Amino acid sequence: MALELRQQLKLSQQLVMTPQLQQAIKLLQLSRLELAETLQQEIEINPVLEEALDGSDSADNSLDSVASNELEPLTRESELTSEVQMESTSSLSEIDWSNYSNEYEGSFSPQPKDDADLPSRLDIMSTKPNLQSHLQWQLNLSHLSDQEKEIGQFIIGNLDKNGFLEISEEDIVADTNCSPAMAVKMIKAIQEMDPSGVGARNVKESLLLQLDRLGLADSLATIMVRDHLHHLENKNFAAMAKACGKRLEEIIAAVKIIMGLDPHPGRAYSDEEPHYIIPDVYVHKISGEYVIMLNDEGLPRLKVSNYYKDILKKDSNAPAATKDYVQEKLKSAVWLIKSIQQRQRTIYRVVESILKFQYDFFEKGIAFLKPLVLRDVAEDISMHESTISRVTSNKYVHTPQGTFELKYFFNSTISRQGGDDMASESIKARIRTIIQNENHEKPLSDNAIAEIFKKENIQLARRTVAKYREQLGILPSKLRKKPNMGP
Repeated sequence: MALELRQQLKLSQQLVMTPQLQQAIKLLQLSRLELAETLQQEIEINPVLEEALDGSDSADNSLDSVASNELEPLTRESELTSEVQMESTSSLSEIDWSNYSNEYEGSFSPQPKDDADLPSRLDIMSTKPNLQSHLQWQLNLSHLSDQEKEIGQFIIGNLDKNGFLEISEEDIVADTNCSPAMAVKMIKAIQEMDPSGVGARNVKESLLLQLDRLGLADSLATIMVRDHLHHLENKNFAAMAKACGKRLEEIIAAVKIIMGLDPHPGRAYSDEEPHYIIPDVYVHKISGEYVIMLNDEGLPRLKVSNYYKDILKKDSNAPAATKDYVQEKLKSAVWLIKSIQQRQRTIYRVVESILKFQYDFFEKGIAFLKPLVLRDVAEDISMHESTISRVTSNKYVHTPQGTFELKYFFNSTISRQGGDDMASESIKARIRTIIQNENHEKPLSDNAIAEIFKKENIQLARRTVAKYREQLGILPSKLRKKPNMGP
């Protein structure tokens, strides 16, 4: 078969993802924190973009001015910075600066206060110590040689956030060039520090160290942790009493002691700060009606720089290359501002649609959450499902029922005989309530919970109950059992 080249015309439609469209899609799926960071980066790389420091220069006004080419003058009287004149030096000399000095300065040594070696105010500011710094402080106060302290620092540096040692004695010997006896000695030295149980290899060793610190090395609690920890994990107290040859009352008394220990001693010195969720949208009920308010606080308010708009004027003396560069950056800035406005409008419309579908939830709570899928909202506001998915990712709304991620309102359907279908989140809330109200000495099994739903005309399989229970972070019935511990 002979090969030949041939020209052919073909008409077809094709979606081209321009850089501007890619940017708009990216902005749509960003979280609030990521959006603020992205806008700050755009301000740094695009000279045409500025942050409006007051409410007078809004993004809407900037877009209107660019579109109509009604450019404002380069400077205005209100924008001129007046020169600040310092008062006479005589007034400064009248201030008694000694009243403002740090009361701690000068208390360390009899040297003059202007000595550069004195600690500054920043040196005495308190910070939250982590586990490593807390142990390092104790190591520095101990009477050890320099070599021993160096090995101790190496061991402290290899503790995880729970306070457990992540390396073996052989690793310590190989990395510090010490003897095995020295490695064992320093591990024990770290284990004697505060908090009790630190430096252990696992939870079992940590609990044994804590019992030894309490003087209970030969107690029943130590025997239970050392030899019967698997029964303790499963709360099989009857099997433990049989294995130890003790009465159930003695086992329960020892369990009380073990429950007072900390299986992860290092977490008490965690320096991790909590991350608080800032809602993207607020839904308030005012005068019997729900009002949707977008949260713009903390986000830079962008505007187009008047200085660069003046460069594009016809009477400007700027070179052509400069005007082309500014024109390109101006288009990018305007597109970014429009994309942000479109993002906010889309979020508003999505929340408005969710409010319409889930009105009973906003009024009465989680138990009245209805089944909802992305397609329902997409059809309601005439958008694609992928757009709704991007909008609801990493976005949070504050409601009278609490703060929830927008994805929370989309649930699968659970059929109910003789009644309306229920949302999976409502089922989860019902499971949590059932378990909270159960008899802790005789917890309900997954089958028993499924039977409760069956009486309410809700067909729920045992494996479905187990799946929802695991998603809620609730233990199975045998691990939820709490025997009567007495007074």
